[in-house]
Amino acid sequence: MSYRNRVALLILADSLIVVCSIFAGRFILDTYITFEDTAILTSSITLLVFHHVFASWYKLYMKAWEYASVNELLAIFKSVTLSIVATAIVQEVVFHNILIRILLVTWLLHLFFIIGSRLSWRLFRDTYFEGKKDKKRTLIVGAGAAGVMVARQLSKSRDSELNPVIFIDDDTKKHHLQVMGLPVAGTIKDIHRCVASYKVEHIVIAIPSLSTKRLNEIYLECSATQIKTQMIPKIEDLMMGKVSVNHVRDVKVEDLLGRDPIELDMESISESITGETILVTGAGGSIGSEICRQVTKFSPKKLVLLGHGENSIYTIEMELRNKYPNGPEFVTEIADIQDKDKMVSVFGKHKPNVVYHAAAHKHVPLMERNPEEAVKNNVIGTKNVAEAADLAGVNTFVMVSSDKAVNPTNVMGATKKAAEMIVQYMGTISQTKFVAVRFGNVLGSRGSVIPLFKKQIAQGGPVTVTHPDMIRYFMTIPEASRLVIQAGSLARGGEIFVLDMGEPVKIVDLAKNVIKLSGYTEEDIEIKYTGIRPGEKLFEELLNSDEVHDKQVYPKIYIGKTANLYINEIQDVISNLASLPTDQLRDSLLGIANHNVKVKHEVVSS
Repeated sequence: MSYRNRVALLILADSLIVVCSIFAGRFILDTYITFEDTAILTSSITLLVFHHVFASWYKLYMKAWEYASVNELLAIFKSVTLSIVATAIVQEVVFHNILIRILLVTWLLHLFFIIGSRLSWRLFRDTYFEGKKDKKRTLIVGAGAAGVMVARQLSKSRDSELNPVIFIDDDTKKHHLQVMGLPVAGTIKDIHRCVASYKVEHIVIAIPSLSTKRLNEIYLECSATQIKTQMIPKIEDLMMGKVSVNHVRDVKVEDLLGRDPIELDMESISESITGETILVTGAGGSIGSEICRQVTKFSPKKLVLLGHGENSIYTIEMELRNKYPNGPEFVTEIADIQDKDKMVSVFGKHKPNVVYHAAAHKHVPLMERNPEEAVKNNVIGTKNVAEAADLAGVNTFVMVSSDKAVNPTNVMGATKKAAEMIVQYMGTISQTKFVAVRFGNVLGSRGSVIPLFKKQIAQGGPVTVTHPDMIRYFMTIPEASRLVIQAGSLARGGEIFVLDMGEPVKIVDLAKNVIKLSGYTEEDIEIKYTGIRPGEKLFEELLNSDEVHDKQVYPKIYIGKTANLYINEIQDVISNLASLPTDQLRDSLLGIANHNVKVKHEVVSS
């Protein structure tokens, strides 16, 4: 129905209701009171006019009544009451008498039929056109504001396959009550019982402010029922406007293994980024591209996307241009950080204020087999970028490092440790503030185990895990990127910033979660142990014993003490790179990284 036809129909219906209400009131009271026809006719016309006046004032003809709530009902109450009061005033002025009883009955009938006319179609539609018999009986965890919104949305949506039948909430004050006509049947511990009692076929977790720990506990209870479980977005996604509260999605492994998000110091970050030129190396990678997304929100003057792979740089450039058409100037530079002259040229041309150095080789087994490439990219490349930043007068240089740089047993970790030493050394001889940011494994990044697990599950298994006791620290890509950006605003020069990573996670538990979230059981998908790969450790560390500093410089962010810097030894490795055998190169790198330089330096010099 068009808007005009809809308004015309409502005006006609309201007119009939108003006239019928006052004459019905007269008919009801006619036995007891005699009224003059003139008074009744005048009152009906007056009431009709004032009803339309106040209905227009409160926009009763512009509301979508299929979404009616308390606010809409309150608008009807005000409109009807004021029209009755206005009619009473006219009666007093014209007839010097107020027909109190008839106006009271008219008010009751008027209010009842106006509300009934607005809600009748919604009730009729919900009853006969929603097809609830074909929908899955759904349990909603959380009877708060978000849970009510989800229940309302699912109930009125024709496209949804879910029909809410029950709430679960830990607030005992809500137990034995009904919310949206649905019973609140118990606490989280009662989920298994309620699933059986109410024949539940689907579960939705509707608490956007859940901590990761609590989400784990709830999901554990839900998964024990073998019922498909979904959730609404987390509070930070809702606040940023990425999604709405009724956007139900599958629970992801990132939700279970990620941690509560870090609150950023927006003011200090804005001071260092807003209106400035920012350069990101490795801008096409998983961490680099997310840094670009986060940085763009702070309105820099120019964002330079530097990377070696043209396809990945093109992808992030197009994404940012489409999402921020009126945003900063986006400049792409296809360049290899191993090319020092090119780095000096790019930095000299753009004169960035802040540099985020995310370009690196990070696959442990590949770097074990190709240590010289790890040196070229992670060590020489970092040295080139750092020296170019110094020459260009960059204010802050932030290097993305890894927990594998602590007591490394592999080439990749050793080269990242050497890169940290270079960055810390540059901080002692340059006006630029050089810092490194160290964190653990990043969920969903290139090289992460999760994409591998998902691929193996899609192929029917088995899921391969190197060792049953293998543990790692995990964080999400956005969290890692925010840490890098926050570190830049905290930098004074020479620091190694470390995130409080929480409790480490067993890789086998991660595999089990991915299998479960993919809709399978461990009986369906086998977990196979393949043995520790060359260079791997059973656990990782975030700080070496001589770097430990207990004080937090920011919530959940620690700073490591400066360790010994073996710049001459690193330069020896770089100078002799072409002539060093692979084994000697690996031993030399590990000697430098583990502060056992005396023996290893003799190897390099021999």
